[in-house]
Amino acid sequence: MNTLQNQWPSIATRIRAIGVLAALTLTALACGSGNSEPNVSAALYPSVGAPSWVVPGVGLPAEVTLQDSNNNLDVVRHEGRVFLAFRTSETHFAGPSTVLWVVSSVDELTWRYEGHFALGTDLREPRFLSWQGSLWLYFAVLGTNPAKLEPQGSRVAKYQAPGQWQGPDKVFDSTFIPWRVHVIDDKPLMVGYSGGGNIYDANGAELITVKLLTTDDGTTWRPWVDGTDRSVLVSGGSETDIAVLADGGLVAVVRNEAGDSDGFGAKVCRAPAGQWDQWECAADPKKYDSPQLFTQGGKVWLIGRRSLANEGHYDLKDPGESHNETSTKYQLQWWSSPKRCALWRVDPVALRVTWVRDLPSKGDTCFATALPVPGQADTWRIYNYTSPLEGEDINWLQGQLGQTLIYRLDVSFHNSPRTP
Repeated sequence: MNTLQNQWPSIATRIRAIGVLAALTLTALACGSGNSEPNVSAALYPSVGAPSWVVPGVGLPAEVTLQDSNNNLDVVRHEGRVFLAFRTSETHFAGPSTVLWVVSSVDELTWRYEGHFALGTDLREPRFLSWQGSLWLYFAVLGTNPAKLEPQGSRVAKYQAPGQWQGPDKVFDSTFIPWRVHVIDDKPLMVGYSGGGNIYDANGAELITVKLLTTDDGTTWRPWVDGTDRSVLVSGGSETDIAVLADGGLVAVVRNEAGDSDGFGAKVCRAPAGQWDQWECAADPKKYDSPQLFTQGGKVWLIGRRSLANEGHYDLKDPGESHNETSTKYQLQWWSSPKRCALWRVDPVALRVTWVRDLPSKGDTCFATALPVPGQADTWRIYNYTSPLEGEDINWLQGQLGQTLIYRLDVSFHNSPRTP
């Protein structure tokens, strides 16, 4: 029996549903189809370029050795080069063979080896901070059980020279997972969360804490708002990103997979200028996994995962007899339906998210990073991963057990429609 087959009992345990193997046979049509045509009611018209494959790709250095699953990634511009960090492993799920590779490029075609990290356990959520001429890489350390999320602390490494890093060293508390990093008015901001190990316990007993942090040296982090504790949201919410509004306030999108008194799905939140620790949130039955926010044309845009089943809803408004039973039911329907990586628009006043269009994607997909393109004020470069695009559609779990690839493409925003 091969390694993937050995993982099946644990994976089935993770979603705790006797019918999971039958659910895997669902096709995209059985799960429901999704509209792939752009929503022309968006304030701007985004045009999406063709994907260029990076991982695997002819431009990768010889030092990089890939496995089937290439997914969690981050990208940053630093000192005239684009740095890319990505995870490679046997499958999407936790395992001891995981490696984080770091490469860099001037032209985003030919890449230079910059280092790799392998600790004999799962590594995820690579996040760069480029600030005041220095570059740091943060990542989460997890376990080897494919059926559980087992936070084991985070690490930070500081770039020294090609192929050379200081560290990795321990950073943050033992359960904190870094999610997104921004530099706002030359001040680093990290969004992350503690308590993520509760997401798949499904008992609803312990909530998750979202934090906004800042640093003076890249290694010691403190609350973004002086004089407060580190918490800005205590709920079922975990993965979170923010965007800064023109008035100095912020808007946030939070994945609420663990569930709480508001239900399951997502939260859309805002905080006023000067009071970024005071969040007001609205519940959303959809779930926007791996949220990435950015602003363009005075609007807030989101890249996040979209389900083609149940009108995209994660919360089916069909609770079981316990939180555990409800969580299990919702996880099962999510895993057994096809997915896309989508571009959405966020209304920071109504606290509402509107689908705009899908990016090239299928199966296991959506852990994107968006970079502004120098010299092109209307264009963003998106790095993302997906199952192979050819062939029949597959559900998310089938994609997680198969090959995934990383591409880059450009999204340009216009005041009128353009031919794709």
